[in-house]
Amino acid sequence: MQNLRLLKKQAQKEIEKVRDLKELDGFFRKYLGKKGEVTQILSKIKILKKEKRVKAGKEANLLKNFIKQRIEMKKTHLINVSAKDPEVIDITVPGKRFPTGHLHPLTQIQRKVEEIFQSMGFSVVDGPHIETEWYNFDALNIPKDHPARDAWNTLWLKNSKLLLRTHTSPVQIRYMEKNNPPLRIIVPGRVFRREATDVSHEVNFYQIEGLMVGKNISVANFKAIIQGFFQKFFQKDVSIRMRTSYFPFTEPSFEIDMSCLNCQGKRCSVCSQSGWLEMIGAGMVHPNVLKASGLNPKNWQGFAFGMSLDRLAMMKYKINDIRLLYSGDLRFLNQF
Repeated sequence: MQNLRLLKKQAQKEIEKVRDLKELDGFFRKYLGKKGEVTQILSKIKILKKEKRVKAGKEANLLKNFIKQRIEMKKTHLINVSAKDPEVIDITVPGKRFPTGHLHPLTQIQRKVEEIFQSMGFSVVDGPHIETEWYNFDALNIPKDHPARDAWNTLWLKNSKLLLRTHTSPVQIRYMEKNNPPLRIIVPGRVFRREATDVSHEVNFYQIEGLMVGKNISVANFKAIIQGFFQKFFQKDVSIRMRTSYFPFTEPSFEIDMSCLNCQGKRCSVCSQSGWLEMIGAGMVHPNVLKASGLNPKNWQGFAFGMSLDRLAMMKYKINDIRLLYSGDLRFLNQF
């Protein structure tokens, strides 16, 4: 009994001197391990007489529980100290997993579009966001009285003749000025317009321009390329139709509709009960545009087209509001 009291005082003094988890483990083995002092005492109690055995066993178990409690308290203290001290690292503590980001859905769409057109032999080129009146309008056969030049559609820089490009078409001119046909390029990029924001309009959005110029390029070439693009992009057969239209920089001009993937052409609210969705504005490059680029329209011809990357994303992922793409809302973005 006297030995148990002395052992308790000894254990209490020693555990106060423990400075890390390694020393604490040694303390545990010394007292409660297979050959520990308390363990040996408990093993000898069975040889005592009944009267002494009951009393000694009770005190030995109290000592054992006391040491266990002190060990747990010390362990908690050491772990808390390690967490507060940056120089002390407890490798037994599980690591923290930090959240990682991912590509924005528009970036994913742009990369997929680029990959498909590159497989068809198109080069990806880029141009400036701030443009001159010449490249954005004049060289594209857009006259000075065209409504696109009005303040409601174009964002002009203050006290300057420069503007934020309203489409990616100026890169057509810039590229043809420095490169000889035959050529085929796409121009993905950001464009800016003074629009009223709603579910399908934003003051900035992403567009992709396409241009192919050669000796005998025809509308049939354009239709085959666009049909192939839609099938690869949506990974299913897609029906398209061409409607006559008007654009100053193409002649003849047409718009491309694709069958609504939401209802498979059976008519729904997404396609305004028509079964078709307008996707592309296109046409054969106007002779005046070729001339402005320094090419002779008697020797060269080709087609150009433009479509919204935002619209492609909305169709592919069934997004019903363009503003979600620019909201920065992680609840939306983490779905992609």
